[in-house]
Amino acid sequence: MEETSSPAPPGPEVTHRVEDGIARLTVAGELTDSARRPLVRVLTDLLLGQPAPGRVELDLSEVSFMNSAGMAVLVQVQKLAAPRGIEVALVRPTPAVVRPLQLSGLWHRFPIEGASAPS
Repeated sequence: MEETSSPAPPGPEVTHRVEDGIARLTVAGELTDSARRPLVRVLTDLLLGQPAPGRVELDLSEVSFMNSAGMAVLVQVQKLAAPRGIEVALVRPTPAVVRPLQLSGLWHRFPIEGASAPS
């Protein structure tokens, strides 16, 4: 008997750019635990760079799914930036991001731009 397994879905794609002191990180794909390493790596590099950004915007407009591990990644990103006084804003989150944040109460923890207010 031959055993086959389906390939694991690829991790999310994380891209970034810095403009006028604002670091804009874009996450595309699923926001799960597999997003932790690429997001933390990019953010750490940015925070250690000179000059460090004054604000971080996470563009979540291309996120198709988020679970509790993905929410933990968002909190971790925020905690990395907080000691430096850097605000982390969520930009254009999809319903796949908004709903879990609303249900968990984390909706109020982040500045959110480009999304409907919770119902």
